[in-house]
Amino acid sequence: MNYKSINPFNGEVNLEIDCWNSDEIENALQRSYQVRDSWQKTPLDKRCKLLKQAANTLRDQKEVLAKMMASEMGKLIDEAKAEVEKCAWVCEFYALNAKGFLADRMIQSDASKSFITYQPLGCVLAIMPWNFPLWQVFRFAAPALAAGNVGLLKHAENVPESALAIEKIFRDAGFPDGTFISMMISRDDTAKVIADSRVQAVTLTGSEIAGSKVAATAGANLKKTVLELGGSDAFIVLDDCDVDQAVKVGVASRFLNGGQSCIAAKRFIVLDSIADQFIPKFKEAVENLKIGDPLNNSTNLPPMARQDLRNELHQQVQDSISQGAIPLCGCEIDQNTHAGYPASIIDHVKPGMRAYQEELFGPVAIIIRAKDEDDAVRIANDSPYGLGGSVWTENPYRGEDVARQIQSGASFVNGIVKSDPRLPFGGIKNSGYGRELSEIGMHEFVNIKTIWIK
Repeated sequence: MNYKSINPFNGEVNLEIDCWNSDEIENALQRSYQVRDSWQKTPLDKRCKLLKQAANTLRDQKEVLAKMMASEMGKLIDEAKAEVEKCAWVCEFYALNAKGFLADRMIQSDASKSFITYQPLGCVLAIMPWNFPLWQVFRFAAPALAAGNVGLLKHAENVPESALAIEKIFRDAGFPDGTFISMMISRDDTAKVIADSRVQAVTLTGSEIAGSKVAATAGANLKKTVLELGGSDAFIVLDDCDVDQAVKVGVASRFLNGGQSCIAAKRFIVLDSIADQFIPKFKEAVENLKIGDPLNNSTNLPPMARQDLRNELHQQVQDSISQGAIPLCGCEIDQNTHAGYPASIIDHVKPGMRAYQEELFGPVAIIIRAKDEDDAVRIANDSPYGLGGSVWTENPYRGEDVARQIQSGASFVNGIVKSDPRLPFGGIKNSGYGRELSEIGMHEFVNIKTIWIK
């Protein structure tokens, strides 16, 4: 196995790197270990200053980084620029708020003085996916580094350019050598790194299968883990919603990043009483999405990141159709691009179909019809996943009531499900455990330590 960056639009190879050998892995682990203590002792104000400089570096390199993501995994150029800006934002957020998040918290007890203090764990290994190749990494790295941890990155094999660029950003920003290292390692060697005594914790964003394997290895070695896994978010269309707004945001939520997002709206649960209003307008809007070169500003649908992912999605769609689902548009492989798949809709999805229970990670929306509000909630919760979900209604009180009933890590009312540095992000059930972002995310990788004095 090696790391290989392939342009998903035209199939050209951008970069290919062999996996590291044992000496290269040992060198990285040792560099990380040697800088750990000095980085922990670096004053928080200085760590935050470097994080601010990382934000500046990201913005200075925004055009180059955006083009890199567009050619490496097919991200639309404007979405890629927005991703770079979001990475800069999360760096600035923790640079501004780390002092408050990490401040000692006084607790009244039988001691003369007792308090909670937050101390870094040490080295955190991040195993990250390709779909948001910068953002997924920075949302872990910003709070972890600010807290005094050091970071190791095992990125997805199809985005080596992104992995190398991230390490360079921290280096250009002035972070000490070894504070953040991108490791080009195989999956077998990843397990060895998890087990290494110099690694204290692991965070993974990826599939259920990858999450279960990482959790098993980390658990066997008593390492703290945070897992953000797949999702099949419900988009509940109630009978009193603003249909035009629900259609507009629904299309954006499903097809952002080519539909390759854990928190994309994947299951459109539409009440029977409003289906005839919502579905035709939704179909018309989806049919306006056309695959093109992601570097072209006029393109509104990119190819998928890899051919194997495209082929797997197509098989899920075809199997669901053979099981009785009705295709409304798309649903055929695009022959004009290396890994393209058209914006697609399948209607009348029901239990027993692959599309009902599985995550469809790509530009395919599924429609499940519900009898009423209670039935919509039941369907939304009839899923192994629990990452996000949204509710659409012109009555915010009704929306809040339904949102509270959805089994997920986040429920949005009349808004696209998104991650935000100010709010905790993560899932339940097969979508994982633990939280990223906000104060809670920063506390995942610190020792929450009690000090008792009398």
